[in-house]
Amino acid sequence: MNAAQEFNFSIEATKNYLNVNYSVKSWLFTRDHKRIGLLYLFSIIFFFFIAAMAAALMRLELLTPEGDLVLADTYNKLFTIHGVLMVWFFLIPSIPATLGNFVIPLMLGARDVAFPRINLLSWYLFIFGGGVTLYSIIIGGVDTGWTFYTPYSSAYSNSYVVMMVVGVFVAGFSSILTGLNFIVTIHKMRAPGLTWMRLPLFIWSMYATSLILVLATPVLAITLFLIALERLWQVGIFNPALGGDPILFQHLFWFYSHPAVYIMILPGMGVVSELIACFSRKQIFGYTFVAFSSLAIAVLGFLVWGHHMFVSGQSVYAGMIFSLLSFLVAIPSAVKVFNWTATLYRGSISLKTPMIYALGFIGLFTLGGMTGIFLATLGVDVHVTDTYFVIAHFHYIMVGGMVLAFMGGLHYWWPKITGRLYPEKMGQLSALITFIGFNLTFFPQFIAGYLGMPRRYHAYAAEFQIYNVLSTAGASILGVGYVLPIFYFLWSLWFGKKASMNPWDARGLEWQTASPPSQYNFEQTPIVTEQTHAYPLLTSEKTLRKVMHVR
Repeated sequence: MNAAQEFNFSIEATKNYLNVNYSVKSWLFTRDHKRIGLLYLFSIIFFFFIAAMAAALMRLELLTPEGDLVLADTYNKLFTIHGVLMVWFFLIPSIPATLGNFVIPLMLGARDVAFPRINLLSWYLFIFGGGVTLYSIIIGGVDTGWTFYTPYSSAYSNSYVVMMVVGVFVAGFSSILTGLNFIVTIHKMRAPGLTWMRLPLFIWSMYATSLILVLATPVLAITLFLIALERLWQVGIFNPALGGDPILFQHLFWFYSHPAVYIMILPGMGVVSELIACFSRKQIFGYTFVAFSSLAIAVLGFLVWGHHMFVSGQSVYAGMIFSLLSFLVAIPSAVKVFNWTATLYRGSISLKTPMIYALGFIGLFTLGGMTGIFLATLGVDVHVTDTYFVIAHFHYIMVGGMVLAFMGGLHYWWPKITGRLYPEKMGQLSALITFIGFNLTFFPQFIAGYLGMPRRYHAYAAEFQIYNVLSTAGASILGVGYVLPIFYFLWSLWFGKKASMNPWDARGLEWQTASPPSQYNFEQTPIVTEQTHAYPLLTSEKTLRKVMHVR
């Protein structure tokens, strides 16, 4: 090989999906699942910070009981901005559309998702929906809250409801296309030997999530379409003055929105399974139970929407059935927590940043789940409905759970995504700040809610001020925990150490290709011969199993 050939070979060897082409056009028209995952990542971070700024203004408003920072109407618009952007443009797409897009084909040993063009189309739909939603905020905003409860939203609100509904409606199609793409990819594009029982648990969770996305999201789309129909042409679907039924809206809305909770949390559970296995150097205890508990959660999630409506006037018997079904969801959720804990037992635990986030997830999700049992209990739910207790429960699941899992996953796959290592100490510090800030923000809200502080009020009784001062102080700390990773991730892109192919010594096909991967992921299609989480047994565990005559 002469010098020119050696030079060309060297260039080819260093080409990856990031530097294969630098033009803006190559990114905007890419069909590479990895680049589309990054496009989603930039997009959701943008929406996250707008939603976070709305939350910061709300917390400042609630610092004093009188509500002297903004008017009540502005406060209503702030919590609508926060809820709509945070739920539909950050929480729902966060793990599936970013980390899922990036790692699912890599974990399956595939070159891309099944439908790359549809994958790109889903991102454009997401951006268009987000753009329309932002436009509705810029021209005046919406004061209905993210739930768009009727008949207020369909008949009485003077804000730009139709515009915001159209934005969410379009973004919903993005979710459906993403879910459909993942289902086909997981069925059809697994590497030879990668059977269902060898799949990574992240893939199982994404499969269950995709089923919910495809089956539940159309119901939301129909519901939002009906709101626009009634608001524009007064057709009388939800407005009792026109012969409609506002309770029908709640049935339709929560039939989607409760499964949507699992769209947010199931991917987080998948991430945590990967992190627990890697950083305790053990196979996940009860792999089969953990895998099928994802499907069980997905199925049961469709049957519990009525527990959001215990005080809506539905029959007592319906309330009792929904209460019982809501208790049943706790079983597969508890299976996961129990099996993660059993995996940690006698494991060789390494407290790297992703593991700290995973442990934080388990703690916060457990507390959030247990308070969910309170809300599933008819009598207790009547006492705390529409109070800050519900706010605290929801945020312990969605923020304490999902966001911590997202951060853990982002740190875990960051070396694979960028080819660079982030500063570990800064990562650990950020995880601890986030955990402390989160608990200081939301735990006082359990107490305030139990004592009767209502949600969605811009002014409140003076007796609740101490809890709001604590929450606002916690939110300030939480903000530092969120912003800090942006700085050290950007720093790592230029100054971070180069990552090896497998810096965590992890199992899984995504760690058997270069960091960052080449454009088509693998030079040759990998062949799988063992389960993904087949970490070698520790010496002491080998001895224990030998003594106990367990194979």
